[in-house]
Amino acid sequence: MGTGLNLARQKEKKIEPERNPVFRLARRFIPTTPDYEGERFFVRREGRWRATPLLLVLFVIGPTDLVFALDSIPAVFAITLDPFIVYTSNAFAVLGLRALYFALAGLMRMFHHLHYGLAAVLAFVGIKMLLADFYEIPIVVALGVVGIILAASVVASVVWPRRIEPLPVGSASPSKPNPSEAPSTGKEEG
Repeated sequence: MGTGLNLARQKEKKIEPERNPVFRLARRFIPTTPDYEGERFFVRREGRWRATPLLLVLFVIGPTDLVFALDSIPAVFAITLDPFIVYTSNAFAVLGLRALYFALAGLMRMFHHLHYGLAAVLAFVGIKMLLADFYEIPIVVALGVVGIILAASVVASVVWPRRIEPLPVGSASPSKPNPSEAPSTGKEEG
């Protein structure tokens, strides 16, 4: 439930992979090139093998998959206590949640209110888990609530689109040339 509240209060922030502790640790021990070298993990420079930042990306993705898998365990227990479903859903989480994360990251740009919906879903799952000993919310109801919350956040993003900051007065649109500035033909009119 606390994660849901934190997500609801969170503002957009710039992603800086260089600040990732796994990235920094790997860069400390592995000599790397400053730039990517196509799709290569290693290149030979000055007689020595050096890793490219692409290899460091793999080091960052591995722990991220583990965090996604661990993070999905409470969500599964909110739905069922069947060990087979818990195990298989977490196995599939390791295999597929990264792709789902990147899909959601793209949707977050398109549907800017979606993070409020995700926060509400996390809060609902927390409440459901707290109530599990006293009252069992039926699975159909739980899935319906999650679906309605996500649909409402998507609809809210469409109905109330993100405001685009207007250009300052007097500035030309970057896609349209200013009509007062005629292109030069190389001849002076006189």
